[in-house]
Formats: sequence, structure tokens, C-alpha cells
Amino acid sequence: MSLELKPLKPFAQGGNRLCYVHPEFPDRCIKVRRPDFTLEDRRRKKGFPKNLKPLSSFDDNLDEFRVMQQFQQDYDDGMFNHISRCFGFEDSDMGKGLTSELIRDSDGRISITLKQYLWDFGYPETLQAAVAELCQHWRHYRVPSRDLLVHNVVVQREWRAEQEIIRRLVVIDGLGSADIIPLAWQPERWRQNKTERKLSNFHQRIEDMLATRGNETFPGYHGLLFHDGLGEQAGERLND
Repeated sequence: MSLELKPLKPFAQGGNRLCYVHPEFPDRCIKVRRPDFTLEDRRRKKGFPKNLKPLSSFDDNLDEFRVMQQFQQDYDDGMFNHISRCFGFEDSDMGKGLTSELIRDSDGRISITLKQYLWDFGYPETLQAAVAELCQHWRHYRVPSRDLLVHNVVVQREWRAEQEIIRRLVVIDGLGSADIIPLAWQPERWRQNKTERKLSNFHQRIEDMLATRGNETFPGYHGLLFHDGLGEQAGERLND
């Protein structure tokens, strides 16, 4: 049976996809293509020769699914301590969607992104420690990824005696390598250098985000939650 997503509000939006709480599994999300930005639109925006590629090469869901399948095949389960799991495709009234682990805090709310956390709370020592742990994870596994963006990382929290504890940081997008030669086939020194370069860029993006805190408005919609995921079924209805 096809999932009904149209009556629901997405909890987040990326450049190419909308993210909904799964109507049947509150611990999963489902990502579907934005109806206002088709694969044809994406291809038209690309210059020559990228605009000659098949439409399937512009499908973020298909690309993410392939990457996650490779991760499950090539790495031990510890890889997913800081990466959201993938559960495959499901049909919906907005097209085929990719289902993934939905990261929630101990109170049931959808975990906010690192971008939003930095904007709201700055960079306390607890977050610095969580960032260091994520970076160590990236070094240990040499995770094939694009640059780590602050809106693609979420901060999972819990509260003990009203004290906030950051349980972990989880990367939810931007995984896989665009290199022609797979990262696993590259010399160890190359893999190490690429990992350190991405981590250095990650730290710089954190500093850049902190520098925006004096602005009046949140910088863009990427990384901003539209609801907390605790409403009726999949969050909130469109007419709420």
C-alpha cells in the first residue's frame, strides 16, 4: 500500500528532497523528491557535459541507497554509530521514497541539526567533545563522504536530572565519494589526507556558522526543522 504523505508537513527540506516522518514507523523518515524540482530540472541546470548524463544519475535517493548498501557490505556495524541507517525504498503518493533512521532525542523530539544547535546555543564544551568523537570516528573508518556540512549532521540529546547530555552526532546525508577511483582502492596515505582535509573543512564550517550568530535571521532553510515530529501520526497536518 502506498504511504500518504501529501496531507502531512515535511519536517525538513533539502535542495532536492523533502523529509517526512514515516506514517507507520516513528523512528524512520522517508525522503522524496521535491515536486517543484524534477530530475529534468536538475539536469537542465548542469552545464556541458554533465547535462548529457542519464536522469538516474541526478536521483539523490538512488545515489544514497547505493552508498548505504556499499557501507553495509564493506564495514562493520560500528560504522553506523555516527551514520543514520537506510531501510530501502517504499511507494508513496509523492513517488518512491527512501526510508532511513530518524534520529530523536530522549524526549521524542526530532534531533536538531548541528547548524541549528550552533545558532541557538553556540559551541559549549559538551558539543566540542561530541565533534571530536565524530572526527575520530571519521578517521577510524576513513568514511567515504563529501564535505561534512553542518546541516547534514544532527545532535542527539538526552536529559538527566534536567541536565542536557549530548549522546552523539549523526551524519544523515552527504555520504559516498565522487572520486572515479573508489576510496577503498586508494593508497592509505591518500585516504588519510582526504579524511583530514574534510575534517579541517568541517571545523571551518563550524567557525563560519558561529560567526553568523549575530545576524537577525537564521541563514537559509537548510538545517532548520519545520516541526518536532510529536504531532498526530507523522508530525503535523497541513491544516494545523
